[in-house]
Amino acid sequence: MRILILSCNTGQGHNSAGLAVKEAFGRRGVECEMVDALSFGSTSRVTSGCYVGMVSKCPSVFGTIYKAGRAISSPRFKSPVYYANARNASRLGKYIEEGGFNAVVMPHLFPAEMITRLRRRGESTPKSYCVATDYTCIPFWEETEPDIFFIPHEKLTDEFAARGIPREKLVPTGIPVSAKFYGKTDRTEARKKLGLPENGLIFLVMTGSMGFGSVVSLSREILERAKARSRFDTCETVIRVLIMTGRNEELRNNIESSFKGDERAVAIPFTTEVPLYMDACDVLLSKPGGLTSSEAAVKKTPLVHTDPIPGCETMNAKFFSENGLSLFSENVNAAELAVGLAEDEALCGRIMARQEEFIPRRAADDIAEYIIKDLTL
Repeated sequence: MRILILSCNTGQGHNSAGLAVKEAFGRRGVECEMVDALSFGSTSRVTSGCYVGMVSKCPSVFGTIYKAGRAISSPRFKSPVYYANARNASRLGKYIEEGGFNAVVMPHLFPAEMITRLRRRGESTPKSYCVATDYTCIPFWEETEPDIFFIPHEKLTDEFAARGIPREKLVPTGIPVSAKFYGKTDRTEARKKLGLPENGLIFLVMTGSMGFGSVVSLSREILERAKARSRFDTCETVIRVLIMTGRNEELRNNIESSFKGDERAVAIPFTTEVPLYMDACDVLLSKPGGLTSSEAAVKKTPLVHTDPIPGCETMNAKFFSENGLSLFSENVNAAELAVGLAEDEALCGRIMARQEEFIPRRAADDIAEYIIKDLTL
């Protein structure tokens, strides 16, 4: 059995979901390969660069495009997005045939459009499985034709069906996260391993792989608001903000210069220790990407969502906050929410309990097991 996972380098969430599924197949001894679907059109670097630049520098433009996409999205006809991806379908089809793959798993829209094109031309394709990585049905999913569609939660079934995806294809497994997030390290132990102060208050700010958001002003406000609270205004209470800058060197340099000489705010460049940092913090502030939000929930982390990239991230934040999985408000500053959450142990407990109850924890394994069973029937 050979499995091909097709993702795209437009943000790390899709790749992380694909890698989580790849890991799950590996634990079961199944051969699995992961490829950037955009490489079949020789446009991966340009496309991903344009996407990163847009959401980082002009998020409102991305939001406008997203709204336009939702407005024209329809199962009755194919979009310009479909036809753009269809141009790369033949090269992908040849790669699949030569590789002898038994199934294709797609945590991104673009390869799903390519596979759909091959099928509509009557070409033979292996079984295909889409994996949604946001807590909403993004525009144009409905014009794809996979065999099975794995969605983040059963509460989203009606939304996906209303967009034109057959109910019998919808399987609510959850969003796949790496097994590294399954366990939980004691907070004190996690801080020891990371070389962090064992006592005091730690706010962890995650900006995504691209370093999105006004994190300097956010971090300053967290420190100011926390210091002003009588509970935290003691010599024994050390307040720190750890800011994960991803691969954004410009942001990292900006933080280091903005907080020069102030040990309370620290830039953390790209790291593989994200699960440990989640265990070490008191409150996590994160932009509402579907993958990061799922990782935090699987970890059971008190979570505040910061300003979303307009579009699907707005829906992710609403889904989480409306179901008691995080705090998010378009009217209340994220720093205020975070400091308030840090001093409310009962609320932290309710959020973590709701996360454990509501979010599927082993989605990657469930997806792998479903596909293996499906292929051996």
